[in-house]
Amino acid sequence: MLQHSVERRAKQTAGTGRNTAKLIDIAGPHFEAAHYLGVMALYATPMAGRYVQVPNSKTPVVDFVRCSYLGLDNHPQIVNGAIEAVRQNGTLHWSCARTRLNFVQLGVLEEELSALFNTRVITFSTVLAANMSALPLIASGHLTGGMKPVMAFDRLAHASLAFHKGTLAGETIVETIPHNDYAALEELCKKNTRVVYICDGVYSMGGYTDVTEIRRLQGKYGLFVYIDDAHGISIFGKKGEGFARSQFDELGGHTIIAASLGKGFGASGGMLMLGTAVQEALFRRFAIAYGFSASINTAAIGAALASAEIHHSPELHERQTALKRNIAMFDNLVTTDQHGSAMPIRTVEIGDELQSIGFARELLAAGYYVSAIFFPTVARNRAGLRVSLTAAHTAEQIEGLCSAMRRISPDKHG
Repeated sequence: MLQHSVERRAKQTAGTGRNTAKLIDIAGPHFEAAHYLGVMALYATPMAGRYVQVPNSKTPVVDFVRCSYLGLDNHPQIVNGAIEAVRQNGTLHWSCARTRLNFVQLGVLEEELSALFNTRVITFSTVLAANMSALPLIASGHLTGGMKPVMAFDRLAHASLAFHKGTLAGETIVETIPHNDYAALEELCKKNTRVVYICDGVYSMGGYTDVTEIRRLQGKYGLFVYIDDAHGISIFGKKGEGFARSQFDELGGHTIIAASLGKGFGASGGMLMLGTAVQEALFRRFAIAYGFSASINTAAIGAALASAEIHHSPELHERQTALKRNIAMFDNLVTTDQHGSAMPIRTVEIGDELQSIGFARELLAAGYYVSAIFFPTVARNRAGLRVSLTAAHTAEQIEGLCSAMRRISPDKHG
């Protein structure tokens, strides 16, 4: 059923290439404007809560850009865990591949995360490194019964996933399907013996994948699923398993979840949640970032261990509840396409790129830092603003942001 003809392989490879030169030509002027107006690549001094001190501002501004959705990134317990781990190990970093030498505490962390999320967890320095390691191994066919699968990407899959299409096309067939189009995915499953679906759990610009539909296709066709749930970890589940993991009883041999240790989890690094010992052995021997790069550093290890303790405590639920309350508060004041969603990301489409950058500048002047989003982060002429809500924002801060948004652009934020 799976036809690896020379003609089709050439067609698929050609369709997965990147035109970086054109991307720069299109987006360059907008990046230039964003940098010139001081709403991008800011170097800030962290302060208490969600405040940061940015250059050329006499007073601190409220940060709605960071993705620490539970507000754990400056939690004293996590900060102290990082400091203590560096002291205990007497070093920040070992410059060797993980196939050679590992910190004892790293083994403890991976065992703790495996127990916390009821999976087999391998950590990586970033989620990008985890994705770069996982996708070629999946494309090889070693996780799909020895048959190379069709690798089907959701059109809005994160850049840290989509970047690898060209590499994977040298191994097997790569397809891109419309966003959350499960009918198109099912058609691929009908026509091909082995299909892998690559998607986000919670999408970085808002929205989420339908895990119930994915599980249906898994049961009917044996669909293999790779979910990057970087933005869903910690904010869902009794132990912070995340949006995706909390909807599977067991991962088994057909589901792998990538997640961040540096967003909702409040530490640093990335991880893979694996369902079988066979998968774990394969990754620990052949994953690119495992065999040819170093582990997360000791500060990140200590921070993650401290965060894991918080995930076992009542504080996790308290922060999850606070986040839900803040999301509802924002939705009561500003209407967005994500209105009513349990996800902490809200985007307001403006359309014009320069106008969106200008609005972000006005909000910053008013004391609120939000992201101006434009191509290639979103489609051309679909520029806007992105707001990251956290459990640590106060009611006053959220009300102030919403009031400023309505004042600056009442037609867009009413």
